[in-house]
Amino acid sequence: MKKTNLSVPFRRYLTLLVIIVTLAACATISSFDQYAYVQTTSLKVDALNTMQLATTDYTANEKTVQELQTKLQKAYEYEKNRPKNEITLKLWTILLNPEGHLLGGFIHRWEKDKKLNAIFIQEEKKIVGDAFDQIAGLESQKIKLADIKTN
Repeated sequence: MKKTNLSVPFRRYLTLLVIIVTLAACATISSFDQYAYVQTTSLKVDALNTMQLATTDYTANEKTVQELQTKLQKAYEYEKNRPKNEITLKLWTILLNPEGHLLGGFIHRWEKDKKLNAIFIQEEKKIVGDAFDQIAGLESQKIKLADIKTN
């Protein structure tokens, strides 16, 4: 078997390249996605506006709630199909859980109780707004692909 004589600088370069590729492949979070960020911030506004309607009967607002839920499901599906996006998807799952204490639980309670107290709504809006801010904040902190390519 013939031994190849690679120069030391070339072997170091090759080793460094293998390490970089391996680390990039092991990244635990997706890169920044402008569409996901815009969707999250837009849905926050829609959700908080819809929550404000909960002082009135749920059945009178059912169409508005269903439209919001459809938009939320679309955003969830988009996030679900992004690679290396488990953390963001988990935040969305918690936000939308109908048995939880965030938006999904709020909508479930509104549907069950028909109307909700204005003070309760205001407090829940703060909590739900913070949850959306966490999702948007996580997205905005992700590395942009352009930054990766220029470094």
